[in-house]
Amino acid sequence: MDAKEQVLDAMKKDGSPLNAGKIVEITGLDRKVVDKAMKQLKEEEAIVSPKRCYWQAK
Repeated sequence: MDAKEQVLDAMKKDGSPLNAGKIVEITGLDRKVVDKAMKQLKEEEAIVSPKRCYWQAK
């Protein structure tokens, strides 16, 4: 499973909007890796932001 899939999976399992720091805690990935994966997911419109700095799976 690549980083992008891990980030998306963590968001789906948690069910509530998460910030990058919380995703780092859940997945154990490096912060830079999480930021890069989230950037790709935003571009693909796979995640949405219900409030500033928090993201959730679409």
